[in-house]
Amino acid sequence: MNEKQISITHLLSEHMIGVEWRERFIRFSLIFFCFALWQKWSFFYAFFLLSGAWILDGGLRNLKQLIREPLTQGILVFCSIVAIGLLWGDYIETNQNKWKKYFILLTFIPFFALLSKDKMRVSWVSNTFLIIYCSVVLTGAYQYFVQGLIGVPVLDISYLSFSAILGIGVVTTIFLAQVSQTTLQNMMWWFVSALLLLLQFNQGARTVLFATLIAAIILIFFMNQSKRKVRLIGISSFVGLTLLLMATNPVMQERLSLVSHDWAAIKLGNYETSLGYRLAIWDIGLNGIQKQPWIGHGTGNPEVYFEKEAQTYKDGIYRNLPAFQKTSHYHNDWIEIGMHLGGLGIMALAFLMFSWFKLFKENQLSNLGIAFVSYIVLAGMTDTFLLYNRVPPILLVMTALLICWQRSKMDN
Repeated sequence: MNEKQISITHLLSEHMIGVEWRERFIRFSLIFFCFALWQKWSFFYAFFLLSGAWILDGGLRNLKQLIREPLTQGILVFCSIVAIGLLWGDYIETNQNKWKKYFILLTFIPFFALLSKDKMRVSWVSNTFLIIYCSVVLTGAYQYFVQGLIGVPVLDISYLSFSAILGIGVVTTIFLAQVSQTTLQNMMWWFVSALLLLLQFNQGARTVLFATLIAAIILIFFMNQSKRKVRLIGISSFVGLTLLLMATNPVMQERLSLVSHDWAAIKLGNYETSLGYRLAIWDIGLNGIQKQPWIGHGTGNPEVYFEKEAQTYKDGIYRNLPAFQKTSHYHNDWIEIGMHLGGLGIMALAFLMFSWFKLFKENQLSNLGIAFVSYIVLAGMTDTFLLYNRVPPILLVMTALLICWQRSKMDN
């Protein structure tokens, strides 16, 4: 072997070692990101690690192709408008700054890009995410059934976030049951879905539970359009299970009874209840949007606006509410973004939802897309669902995994 051949062999060897270490770093970044989803302190570092892995993998060279993805477009437009809103916002006045959580949506871009490039990565990440998700659910189940605690306190996951995480699992497992190839797999996924729903009922998060139930029924309906009997049996069974759980679950019965109690207090002019506070903040929020219908009050201003306006609005009937509960958001995704950015922000949010559905539709998963978007929209009607800790990135991770799985299936 001459010197030239030795040199080429050496360069190839170095190149192979470089490629191997790069792939190890990418896999580590993806797996670390899956773990970081469940810990506040590590998520910030995971995002930058993931972004670095994406750039190292040649992500910037493939940026044009990535921007063609509908959900990427929706996220970039939405986050850009939130950022532009800072030009007429005065967010320094408040210490809340919860609007910053909207930028967590950007994590989808490097994550999805890295998964789309290599099918082996999808397998690694899917298995890792599934193991972690099951571990979190089992931990939550243990803390509720053994320790009598809701949420997952050991991981600092509130009952609202945990209920939302369970809801994602319910919708996804129902989908997997519908596409199962064997009866055994179908029964297994339905059983898992029922267990997740049982645990979700015991969390007491009324809105998220309602969103889960409606999204599940929508999914069953659309996935069995050509099989009327199967659709009828599926919806009837699911509704029957829901009614059974509702009738026998003391946690949900107690939460529902609070609605009538809150309504009675409102009739007496007392808004210092869960329902009363929501009605009041929606009232002031809608009035605020009416005052600035096109561009809103600026990113970061809505919290300060409520506390000031509550003192005089409608002769001050809501003046005590800032003391009753510290203002951090408007308990509605659409009113929240409308207060920040007016009609411009509402259109950006609607475009985000449409883009989310479009990604599923382009990959022949329209039914699942309708269910996911319905779940997000319904859950965001009485709370700021997109500002929940951990939930939006988990939804995006689930979306990326399902889309990559479907593309792999279509390629085969």
